[in-house]
Amino acid sequence: MKLVYFAWVRERVGQAEEHVAPPSDVRTVAELVAWLKTRGEGYAHAFENERIIRTAIDQVHAKPEASIGGAREIAFFPPMTGG
Repeated sequence: MKLVYFAWVRERVGQAEEHVAPPSDVRTVAELVAWLKTRGEGYAHAFENERIIRTAIDQVHAKPEASIGGAREIAFFPPMTGG
């Protein structure tokens, strides 16, 4: 699946996107984030306060308990503010 990172999440991870194959026991957004945090210091820093990270699965906002099964693209981004 393709992962896309925006704003400071991208800066901390060190790349705008990547293709990954998470382990079969990673089934939800929350489990994916937990797995990503084990992939290195940049990921751990990007997701250190995972409650504020927003997620979209195939361009639809998703909650941490959402299934990632069948997802083509998962995007992670910080909260947005209006202006």
